Amino acid sequence: MAGSSSMKYKLMLVVALLLSSINMLAAGRDSTINVKVSLITCYPGSEIYELYGHTMLRVRYAGVDVVYNYGIFDFDAPNFMYRFVKGDTDYKVVGYSSQYSLLGYENRKVVEQELNLTPQQAAEVANALHVNALPENAVYRYNYIYDNCATRPRDMVEKVLGNTLHYPAMRDTLTFREEMRRYNANYAWQQFGIDLVLGSGIDYELDYREQMFVPMVLMDAFAGASIERRDTIMPLVSATHVLNPGADTGDVLPPTPGWMSPLAVSVAMLLLTVALSVYDIKRRKVSRWFDSLLFGFAGVCGLLIFFLIFISTHAATSPNLNGIWLHPFSLLPAILIWIKKAKRVLYFYHFLNFAVIVLLLVSWPFLPQAANMAVFPFMLCLATRSLNYIVIFSCKCTKISK
Repeated sequence: MAGSSSMKYKLMLVVALLLSSINMLAAGRDSTINVKVSLITCYPGSEIYELYGHTMLRVRYAGVDVVYNYGIFDFDAPNFMYRFVKGDTDYKVVGYSSQYSLLGYENRKVVEQELNLTPQQAAEVANALHVNALPENAVYRYNYIYDNCATRPRDMVEKVLGNTLHYPAMRDTLTFREEMRRYNANYAWQQFGIDLVLGSGIDYELDYREQMFVPMVLMDAFAGASIERRDTIMPLVSATHVLNPGADTGDVLPPTPGWMSPLAVSVAMLLLTVALSVYDIKRRKVSRWFDSLLFGFAGVCGLLIFFLIFISTHAATSPNLNGIWLHPFSLLPAILIWIKKAKRVLYFYHFLNFAVIVLLLVSWPFLPQAANMAVFPFMLCLATRSLNYIVIFSCKCTKISK
C-alpha cells in the first residue's frame, strides 16, 4: 500500500510537480478544459510493504499527464524504524509525470480505470489533488487500515460525487485480519507477526467501504459502482486499461515451506520443551540455561508488545490479549533462575504464570481476538516450563520436610 523513494527519485518527483503546477491551477479555474481522472491500481509486489498493492490517481488535460501518489515514504529518514513502530508514520502525496508511474512496478500488473466524471467534477478533483500535493499540505499521518494510499483517493472521489455515488452490494463479510491473511498467504511469518502485535481492533466485521483499505478491493468497488446524473444511472468507470500485464496474484514470492512455517517451528519448540522437561523432572533438576533463554526471549518480545500497547499510537495495537502471556515480566524468571535465594519468588511467578496461560488457552475461543495457530504451542512452551519448575520445587520441598 506504499512505496519508498531514493533521493534521485524524489528530485524527479519534485521537478515533475513544479512543471505541472501552472497548468494545474489553470485547470482548477477553467472548467471548460477537458480533464480526465483515472484510478490506477498496482497489484501486489514481493516486498512486505507491497503485499496489498498500491493505488494512485491520474490526471490528464491540455498536454499535462500527472499521477498522484499517496504512498511516498523515506527509509533513510532519521529514526525511521523507531518512529514507524511508535506510530509516527508520516507519508506524503506527490504528483509527478505519468511517464514515471510504472517505475518500480515493471513486474506487477497495473490497471487504469477512467472515471466517468463531468468536466467540472474532474477539474475539482484535479485542483484538490494539486493543492493537496503542495509542500505545506503533502505530509499526512499514514494509517495502514484507515488512512492510506487507497482510502485517500476514494475519499477524494467521494467528496466530489457526494451521495450520487453508489457502491455495489458487498460480496464477502470479512475482518481486517481476514483481509490481511488473504494477501499474506505466502508470507507466513509476516502474518504471524501481524497476529501477534495487532489486537482485537482488527477483528470486527467490516462494511464494504472499510474493506477498501486494500487497493484491489477499491478497484473492484469502483468497477461495480454507479453514479446518478440527471435522473440517469451510469457506471463510475467509463473505460478500463491494463497498463502493465501481470498475474492477478501479483509478483509475490512462493509460499513459505511448511517445515519453516511459524506453526512447524512452534510445534518443534514445544516438543523440545516437553522432552527437556521430562528429563528435568526425572533428574529433579531444572535446566537453567534453557529457561533463561526461553523466558528471556519471551521477555524481549513482551517489551515490544507492551511498547505497542501502551506507547505506540498505531491503530489496533491495543487492547491486545497477547500481552497477557507475552510480557516483560518474563525477564524475571530468566534472571532469577540463577539466584538461589529467589527460589520461592520464582515458584510464585511460575505458579501464577502457569495458571494465567492455562486459563487464557481455555477461554480464548470465547474472546474477541483471533489468534494465529502458531501462538498456542509457544504459549504451551512457557506453561510447560513453569509446570516443570513447580513440580521440581515441590518435590525438593517435600524431600526436605521429610
